[in-house]
Amino acid sequence: MAKKKVTSSDVARASGVSQATVSMILNHKSTVSFTRETVEKVERTAREMGYQVPGRRTHKDSRSQRMILVVCPTLTNPYYVMLLQGIEEIAKEKGYGVFVCNTQRNLKLEENYLRMMRVMQPQGIIYTCNPSACYKELIREMAEKIPLVVVNNRDEGMTMDAVELNNAKPGRLMAGHLLELGHRHVAFVSPPLTSRQGQRQKRIEGFVKEYEEAGLKGDVIVKAAGTELISGIPSMDSEYRMGYLLTEELMETHPELTAIAAMNDMMAFGIMDALLAMRRKIPQDVSVIGCDNIIYAGLKPISLTTIDHFVALKGRDACEIVIKKIHSQRSYRAGHEPVSIYHIEYEPKLIVRSSTTYARTARKNK
Repeated sequence: MAKKKVTSSDVARASGVSQATVSMILNHKSTVSFTRETVEKVERTAREMGYQVPGRRTHKDSRSQRMILVVCPTLTNPYYVMLLQGIEEIAKEKGYGVFVCNTQRNLKLEENYLRMMRVMQPQGIIYTCNPSACYKELIREMAEKIPLVVVNNRDEGMTMDAVELNNAKPGRLMAGHLLELGHRHVAFVSPPLTSRQGQRQKRIEGFVKEYEEAGLKGDVIVKAAGTELISGIPSMDSEYRMGYLLTEELMETHPELTAIAAMNDMMAFGIMDALLAMRRKIPQDVSVIGCDNIIYAGLKPISLTTIDHFVALKGRDACEIVIKKIHSQRSYRAGHEPVSIYHIEYEPKLIVRSSTTYARTARKNK
């Protein structure tokens, strides 16, 4: 006799909830919410009873079985495109597809994508930034069940596979370069310094610390954009625009500045255009330094001095770690997989181009 097919009503009775509740949980409806206990109970019961959501593919060669899901905070900054390029190079080489989830730095979107992961069942996950603090515990739980790598800015509280950057180091390199060139009156321009963007604060702290150790802490102006500049979906030029607007404000109130450092290259481009619009020469009047070494920074008309922290290589490393963990899971019986935590960190490197030179006062004294 053929085995009777398990229905959602069967799962509902065994779970002690309504059939509608079972349907909404197993179909991951984002418009309703249930307690974690209820969700886990229904999912566990369905799994134990062998229930399959109608229309869901279960065969082993499903595309989801060869998919790596990548969570990205934005695609308006070429930094993340460079990361994705590195990830996709390795994924393609190893026969995996890549599905990109652009959260647009929106908590609700990030939550929706995390819900989708249960349905899509990718073999691996890569976070191209630190997960939002409110989801860190959920991310840790996911990392116990599926290979997950974070391309992050060093976070001592994260105990999972990571390709890291100590963000204080780029800040120190930027400041050290400007100090060598005699710049005493400088500014650091940044996107909003929200609690979710702790890595930005670390880069600024590294920059300020270098000046503080030189006895010049009071000569550094930190200028951060207000959160209103990033409300809604980020536009393609949002970081460029921040750099432009903040530079206009800075030069109006602090004309003595001889150098401006930017949180990233996109902001540095905005800084440069604002200075040129004010008929300030770069670097003779004001030096500009960025961070990330995106491809446009090296173009001759721009020639931006910046910090390289090998973004594309980070993407490749993250993907290689995920695939190595996937293969490890296949090679051992469930419960007997080896436990290993990968941590990779590249040393940032100063790339000197023609957007920086000796400060005006230093040139007079030479």
